[in-house]
Amino acid sequence: MSERERFFNQIDTISPENFSEAALSLFRFQYTNNPVYKKFVNYLRVSPNKINSLEKIPFLPIEFFKNHQVINSLGQNESFEAVFESSGTGLGSVSKHYVRDLNFYLAHSQRLFEAEYGPLENCIFLALLPSYLEREHSSLVAMVNYFIKQSGSPDSGFYLYNQEELIEKVKVLKQAHQEKKIVVWGVSFALLDLAENYQPDFSNCIVMETGGMKGRRKEMIREALHSFICERFQVEVIHSEYGMTELLSQSYSKGNGLFHPSTAMKVLVREVNDPFQISSTSNRSGGINIIDLANIDSCAFIETKDVGSVNEDGSFQVYGRFDHSDIRGCNLLLD
Repeated sequence: MSERERFFNQIDTISPENFSEAALSLFRFQYTNNPVYKKFVNYLRVSPNKINSLEKIPFLPIEFFKNHQVINSLGQNESFEAVFESSGTGLGSVSKHYVRDLNFYLAHSQRLFEAEYGPLENCIFLALLPSYLEREHSSLVAMVNYFIKQSGSPDSGFYLYNQEELIEKVKVLKQAHQEKKIVVWGVSFALLDLAENYQPDFSNCIVMETGGMKGRRKEMIREALHSFICERFQVEVIHSEYGMTELLSQSYSKGNGLFHPSTAMKVLVREVNDPFQISSTSNRSGGINIIDLANIDSCAFIETKDVGSVNEDGSFQVYGRFDHSDIRGCNLLLD
C-alpha cells in the first residue's frame, strides 16, 4: 500500500486523539510531493523537521488556487477526474481544485451529511442553486446532484428560478404526509429572493442555506438573514452548510450559525494583523485557517479569507470575509 492510499484508508478512523499525528504526517507527505506547497513553505524559511504541532504548520493562502495547480506530483499516471471551480464573484481568475478521485469526494460528503442528518434515502432534496447551476464545475452541484440520486426519490431535484414550482412541490409533499425529511437547499440570495417574493409554509422542512450572495445582493449579517427567512418561511431555525471549492469536507450548522467540523477537519483562528500567528484564546475573532485531512491530493492546510471564531469544543462561527483585495505577495514569488 502506498503512503497516499494509507491516508485515504485512514480518513474514517480519524479521532480527536490521533488528529494531530495524522495532520503532521500528511503535512510531511504534502511538503515532499506538492511542488507549490513546498515552494511556499521554503519561501517562509520553515524547516519541515521543526514542525511538531498544528499551530506551526504553514497554511497556504487560498488565493494560490487561482494562479497555481495545487496538486501532488505522484508519478507517471498524473491525471484527475474533476476540476472544481469557484464562482468567481470577485475580480480576477477563479479558484481551481484538481480532484483525482471524484468518488472519494462524493462518498466522503455523504458520510459527513449522514452523520448530522441521517441516511440520504430518508431525505427529499429540493435544491435552489441558480448561481451554481448556471456554471460548470461546481463542487456543490456535484455533491447535491449525488445526494439527489442517492435519495432515490423522484421528488428530489434542482430548481433554477422556478420559485412557484418549488413552493408547490413542498406543499404537495407536506400534504402527502411524507415520512422523509424535506431538505430545501438554497444559496443565500435565492432563499432571500424567495422569502421577499412569497411567504411559503416550509414548517417541518430543513432549510439549508449556503454560499452567500454571490454578488447578486448586498451581503447581510447572518443573524439578520436567518431571522427574516425564518419569519417568512415559518421555520424555527435555518440550517447552514459551510464548504468551499478548495476543500473536500463540509461542516453543518443546525441553527444559530454554529458549525461542527467533522473528525477529519479542524478550524484554527489566526491573528488578523499576523497571519502566521495562531490565536491561543478561545472565542477570539480572527482569520479562519482550516485543516481538511480529506484534501490528500492537493493541500490540507488552507488559509481562508473568512473571519470567525472557534469555541473550546472545536465548533466555530463565521462572521464574514476580509474586505481587502487578494494578497498577492507570495503568489508573485511563485510565478
